[in-house]
Amino acid sequence: MDGKSNDQDVLLVKEKDKDTVKIVAGIENDGTPKTVESYQENEPQFLKIDKHGNVLDNFMSNYMRQYKDPTHFQFFKAPLNKDEEVAKQLQEAFKNPNDPSCKEFTDLHKVEPVNQTQKQSDYTIDKGRIDWTQLERLGVTRETLERTKSLEAMLNRQKSPVLIPITAKFDETVLRTDARLSFRETSDGKLTLAIHAIHKEPELNKPYFGIRFTDEDKHNLLTTGNLGRVVNAEYKQGEKTPVFISVDRLTNELVALRADKINIPANIKGISLDEYQKQNLAEGKEVYLEGMLSKSGKEFSAYAQINADKRGLEFHFNSQFPHIQNQTQQYQGNNEVRIPKTLLGAEISEIQQEQLREGKTVYIAGMKDEKGGDFNAYVKVNNEKGKLDFFKWNPEKSNAKEVMPDNKSKTQVTVNNNSTNNEFTTKDDKSFKSGQSQSTGKQSNGLEKEKVHKTKQKIKA
Repeated sequence: MDGKSNDQDVLLVKEKDKDTVKIVAGIENDGTPKTVESYQENEPQFLKIDKHGNVLDNFMSNYMRQYKDPTHFQFFKAPLNKDEEVAKQLQEAFKNPNDPSCKEFTDLHKVEPVNQTQKQSDYTIDKGRIDWTQLERLGVTRETLERTKSLEAMLNRQKSPVLIPITAKFDETVLRTDARLSFRETSDGKLTLAIHAIHKEPELNKPYFGIRFTDEDKHNLLTTGNLGRVVNAEYKQGEKTPVFISVDRLTNELVALRADKINIPANIKGISLDEYQKQNLAEGKEVYLEGMLSKSGKEFSAYAQINADKRGLEFHFNSQFPHIQNQTQQYQGNNEVRIPKTLLGAEISEIQQEQLREGKTVYIAGMKDEKGGDFNAYVKVNNEKGKLDFFKWNPEKSNAKEVMPDNKSKTQVTVNNNSTNNEFTTKDDKSFKSGQSQSTGKQSNGLEKEKVHKTKQKIKA
């Protein structure tokens, strides 16, 4: 294993009434731990815990919320490069649980499931190491950090969740500004304060650890706050490190997070992820999830995406990208687009599914945009980009225009996909009802009269 293993632990689990220990790889759909044997060839499947991150907190919170009997399993931590050795020693210690030395060893590695409402009391940074004199010179008091709940985050190697007013004096000059604060360790092990000042805007035109942002990257960072893909950062010359990149929304600072620090869960707030959704999240893309349950038990739907600044998943409700960019970028292999049975709330018939697989254009009515409004569109597979494209007009004819399902696109196609007519009516035009695919007799007569009128006008001209 490489040097990165020094910064990571793995989670081991023992089932009640059994002395065997296995490595945790995730959470099953029923809330039980997903496990693998402690063999080196299984290492890619291990749930890796960043010693300075919140993967363990997230796992334990999900486990406590989903599994009805938390005492059925016991959890232990071990360094990634010593997992097999610790697992064997734990199994030996379980045989003599009353032996003081065995109990001491198991307690050393034991992880207690913490209730979600219970505050974490153990921090990765000892409070005694804080140089309060340094903070006071900047006008920052302990009371301010505790009142804003910043101290708890900073003791877990995170940035303060809010901007903190600081005052710096340089001779006769006094500088007052707001910034996020965090603790950092110097190369000699000294704890110091890091100041994350506010930038006017993210610096996207300069290389960031060797990464040059494309126009699409810049658009993603400025709209969603996340890059939307995993890129290779060059912290050391010649060494490439896959990272997620996000914008700190409070300071406009760019933040990178190593991709291997994140473990994609099998379940998010009651929703089981399929392999395509997991893949998209692991690649930095956003995924739209419907029917999740909040802590209060209320159902909600939102976009999920890895945020480097938050060091984990974040949810947002008003994505700049419509549902189609998440629900349709799902592959079966060889860039073949997976055709869903429902699309944005509208059912797709078996005939339409087959037509889409054959590369044909189908007209689908009754889909929902981001704000819940109805819209209809022509849909066609885009194998090159691995997604479904939406159009206002039939793309097989001229002047085809793409549809973005939002309030700007609330128009109705007057006839279904088998028709040669591509006219539209606005939402205020009552001649066609939402989801109607064929014209009534009166509507047909109206169209015929309009055609006759236009023909007479041409003859007169």
